[in-house]
Amino acid sequence: MSELPPAVQNMVAQLQQLQQQLQVIINQRIQLEGLLKETEQAIAEIEKKVEDVPMYKAVGNILVKDTRENILKELKEKKETYEIRIKTLQRQEERLRERFAETQKKLQEMLKVQAG
Repeated sequence: MSELPPAVQNMVAQLQQLQQQLQVIINQRIQLEGLLKETEQAIAEIEKKVEDVPMYKAVGNILVKDTRENILKELKEKKETYEIRIKTLQRQEERLRERFAETQKKLQEMLKVQAG
């Protein structure tokens, strides 16, 4: 098989780069979805408890006593932040998938011309 032309090699490199970027975005989204689930579980658990039960939150390597309201407020803010970041990553993932498909199609057309 003859050497691939530089344009085809460039297109293959672009495809590989898009694939790597897509994998990074997917990994970040999955990680954030796990954090979101943990946060939702914590919120649900705290909301079950009566208000006068002492509550603590982790600050670094120590636990600090705090009010139920403050802890719930912080967790709900975290939840909102996670949801926004996940939506942003989903949009980036969608755009990368589209670019990947377009680049793959162009590469296939280039290879057909090369072969023909």
